[in-house]
Amino acid sequence: MDMHGLTEFRLERDDEKLLLRRQGAEIIGVPQGAVVQATPQAVAVAPQVQTAAAEVQEAPKEESADDSLQAITSPMVGTFYTSSGPDSEAYISIGDTVSDDTVVCIVEAMKIMNEIKAEISGTIEQICVQNGQPVEFGQELFKVRV
Repeated sequence: MDMHGLTEFRLERDDEKLLLRRQGAEIIGVPQGAVVQATPQAVAVAPQVQTAAAEVQEAPKEESADDSLQAITSPMVGTFYTSSGPDSEAYISIGDTVSDDTVVCIVEAMKIMNEIKAEISGTIEQICVQNGQPVEFGQELFKVRV
């Protein structure tokens, strides 16, 4: 992981899941029910993964200052784009009204452009990420007033 600059590695196969994270890497989220199987490669990092999962589960939930604001979060790790191409207009802007099926951005993952839908209805209050910025799973992309 050091040699290639990786901070996290996830492998899911059938009903087995493996999450490897470098020590000291920022914890964004750990899937509920993540299972670390004791393979020779995983044994060295399994305690760190289990500790990271415990820290995420034990972290107190922050109270939002405004209950009518909800976040649209990234469903995957990738690169955030506000439009379908460099010369295209942004999907949404602050003040735009969105519904459940409104495409709000693209997250590129493994050379695949994934359209992200709002999945809530309301008005865009804040865009939390800059165009071309890397995003993590669960990272807030937009804040919506519902």
